[in-house]
Amino acid sequence: MAYGRKISGGRYHKQRKNKKYELHNPERHTLLGETKTKQLRVRGGSMKTIILKTDIANVVIKGKTKQVKITKVEETPANRFYARQNRLMKGAVITTEAGKARITNRPSQEGQINAILVQ
Repeated sequence: MAYGRKISGGRYHKQRKNKKYELHNPERHTLLGETKTKQLRVRGGSMKTIILKTDIANVVIKGKTKQVKITKVEETPANRFYARQNRLMKGAVITTEAGKARITNRPSQEGQINAILVQ
């Protein structure tokens, strides 16, 4: 039988709706562009800063961290079409003023982009 169906073909119905803490947040993608951030209230009343658009990355160069400008997204491991849309995500290889770098954090969760140079 199809999932969610009785042996007679009728549907099973949920007994209740989801509680607020059971709901998922909408997926947010960080794009390449002029910096734009947003504050979200999270569980416990804390605030989380997420980044919606940015063109600046913190890149580690020879043990020192430096802010550099991002020019474009070369490739993304999640989906090759994300590179065409200039989506910034963990593992993406970006072209910066300092050279090619790989993003090491989750920008849509942390509010900044950290990267390391790729040789």
